[in-house]
Amino acid sequence: MIPYLRKLAGKERFEKSDRHLARYLTFVAGAVNAGGFLAVHQYTSHMSGIVSSMADNLTLGDIDVVLAGLAAFLSFVAGAACSAVLVNWGRRLRLQSEYALPLVFEAVLLICFGLLGSNLGQHEWLFVPATVMLLCFIMGLQNAIITKLSGARIRTTHVTGLVTDMGIELGKLFYWNGGRNNPARPLVIADRRKLKMLASLVALFFIGGSAGAIGFKHLGFAASLVLAGVLLMLAIVPVLDDVKAKFSRV
Repeated sequence: MIPYLRKLAGKERFEKSDRHLARYLTFVAGAVNAGGFLAVHQYTSHMSGIVSSMADNLTLGDIDVVLAGLAAFLSFVAGAACSAVLVNWGRRLRLQSEYALPLVFEAVLLICFGLLGSNLGQHEWLFVPATVMLLCFIMGLQNAIITKLSGARIRTTHVTGLVTDMGIELGKLFYWNGGRNNPARPLVIADRRKLKMLASLVALFFIGGSAGAIGFKHLGFAASLVLAGVLLMLAIVPVLDDVKAKFSRV
């Protein structure tokens, strides 16, 4: 189990571990997105919708909604930027946990989300916008983690991109290659492994969303602690490796 977790979020990357980590994070993203909707009635991974809403409400003159959308958008960007800072900081220090650090930070933020949730009913004017910004920050942070470690090959919160890539591969899969013996016409061949990966990510986002909705319905904001625990489990081995290495040099 420990060698598996070390490969999953460690410094040295493998294609298989990238795929496995992406699946775990996509499930978590779906759960957080669904839980956030139940909490604040807004999906926080959907930047296309937020930007479109900003444009619509700017035209209608509803400046408060525009500013709220801008805050959510900037929070998502800030989360992605924070992930890049943590990864590059860990890389410069040659830490084994350069990719695990953002996961630990995300777990801490999910705990904060759980704590904020207990105050939503008391000071809604303050805690609802703060919760939306926090969740958008988390979504940006997580999406950037897998984007960076996979070389922008995989996303975990951007379902629109996943479905688009699925459509492209399906178009290749069902393309009829006439004139197979003509070297001037290269064969159109689908990447079946990529298609399987994309389909699994979309399915896991859906499953995570369902699990998150059920969890938040029955457990309330305590469900976020379960998700935080999953992230800490994924990240703990590389972090402990760095702690052990530091104490061994003392």
